Amino acid sequence: MAIKNVNYALLGVGGVGSALVDAIAGARDHHLKTYGVKLTACLVADSSGALVAKGGLDDAALRGAVAAKAKGEKVSSLEGAIAAADVAEAVAGLGPGTVVVDCSATDATVPLLIRAVTGGQKVVSANKKPFSGPQADYDALCGQPRFVDRVRHESSVGAGLPAIAALQRLVMANDPVKKISGTFSGTLGYVMTGLQAGRPFSEIVLEAKQLGYTEPDPRDDLGGVDVARKALILARGLGWRLEMSDVDVTPLYPPELAALSVPDFLAALPGLDAGFKAKADAAAAAGEALRYAANVEDGKLTVGLASVALASPLGSLSGTDNLVEYYTQWYDPSPLVVRGAGAGAGTTAAGVLADMLELAFTP
Repeated sequence: MAIKNVNYALLGVGGVGSALVDAIAGARDHHLKTYGVKLTACLVADSSGALVAKGGLDDAALRGAVAAKAKGEKVSSLEGAIAAADVAEAVAGLGPGTVVVDCSATDATVPLLIRAVTGGQKVVSANKKPFSGPQADYDALCGQPRFVDRVRHESSVGAGLPAIAALQRLVMANDPVKKISGTFSGTLGYVMTGLQAGRPFSEIVLEAKQLGYTEPDPRDDLGGVDVARKALILARGLGWRLEMSDVDVTPLYPPELAALSVPDFLAALPGLDAGFKAKADAAAAAGEALRYAANVEDGKLTVGLASVALASPLGSLSGTDNLVEYYTQWYDPSPLVVRGAGAGAGTTAAGVLADMLELAFTP
């Protein structure tokens, strides 16, 4: 079997990026024996700069970059690194066919990704911001038929879950999608499960923060913006032209708590307990459960607290799992359901790696 070498450039060596480096190393023999493919890192970057080697960085160099980030250091501090201002040119210099992998969490990568795909390179992204930012950016990355085989961003929605792949198959089959609903936050799934068990809202949020499930400021999760971004990506996958400002998002906290410091916000949470208990009790009495869900239907995209039947796929969820339901001409009243672990660096890296292998076989 002839070996096909696939060069890649990795943007972001935090949790997901470092997990991807490990996953690629662990799958190397499998990829060679099963697919005849070898993935070779030619650039690894963070926001400060990058290590570059057109012939490929060895495992020691990759591990060095990962270790530096884990210690709070910058890639630019490593011997031979280039500055951030030179990264875009370095990526372009790797030539057509290179897979540019975005494992960052910033929209600063968007110009580089657009340049990559228009220049004959390929893009794989776990970063949702390039695909949930301005519609024009989405169009530049995904809106042209000639780029269909150059861009994959499965992990931007549900970590390793094939939510986008399932949607694309429905669209390709011309099966009209009437509604998409789902839960896209492991953190908020954990909170909803706690409410269903009768626990105080404030207690659940504090526990989730201590367990590392939330962002340092829990409002980044409780505000629903992350869920809205993922739902917007799916809506755009239907061909809808929407901006984030078009999404109706209802946070899990009132506006008066938005400007507080994190300690003051956490101290104010017990004041919300009674309201959430009343909602959870009312849902239980109706044979339902509370879920923080996104709904894409009739040209509108809404995100917020919903009461759903316990017997439904959403109602049966527990813990940090994610779920998306597609209601179509053929999948109705029983929807097509994609469900599973929707968070975690390892799970997300697995989704990225699968996308990379898929693009290895495209022109």
